[in-house]
Amino acid sequence: MKKFLCLFSLILFALPAFSQEDPFARSRERMLERDIIARGITDSRVIEALRRVPRHLFVPKELEKLAYEDTPLPIGYGQTISQPYIVALMTENLRAQPGERILEVGTGSGYQAAILSEMGCEVYTVEIIKALADEAQERLFRLGYRNVSVLWGDGYLGWEEKAPFDGIIVTCAVDHLPPPLLQQLKEGGRMVVPVGPPWSIQSLLVVEKRKDGIVTEDLGAVRFVPLTREKRVE
Repeated sequence: MKKFLCLFSLILFALPAFSQEDPFARSRERMLERDIIARGITDSRVIEALRRVPRHLFVPKELEKLAYEDTPLPIGYGQTISQPYIVALMTENLRAQPGERILEVGTGSGYQAAILSEMGCEVYTVEIIKALADEAQERLFRLGYRNVSVLWGDGYLGWEEKAPFDGIIVTCAVDHLPPPLLQQLKEGGRMVVPVGPPWSIQSLLVVEKRKDGIVTEDLGAVRFVPLTREKRVE
């Protein structure tokens, strides 16, 4: 009888760990193989960050079954979470290193900030829609991302108090390179940003700030929601 009780206790003790298994782990792995690695993303740190961040917790509950499809998804307030491949492409081309200070313009649900956090960066992210900023801050804190700071404000202006930045990633479209962001970027730093007309096709640019000027590389056509500037949306 004692042996039976001990075995039963061990089974009960093991149950919580089993019940906490991530039900989306297989979908996330399939996304990585099909939509990230097969499409040319090679940076192992980016791939591992995408593997660790639970994207289904950054989308509305009713859309979580679509979280690991390679598509943008609405997150409310006219905003979207970018498709996983674009997140990976932008992150890889940012070339962020552990300990670097990174500015994100357009927090959204906080997914991109979480990816950079997993890579060991010190992340400062700006969101103009207060409800999204508040939700992202609560979500990131709840999930344990302590190296991310969220600001409700105008991302076009960057975050001057925390500058300069080793890298800047802009997750909404601008029709020109914002001078405040270029000013806040360190010499030798990189900015990844979609540039082009709103609600149309933009070019995803990598902007490198060098001593002798700005050098850009075009990664191809993308379509992002435009940067909001008119007022800080409650």
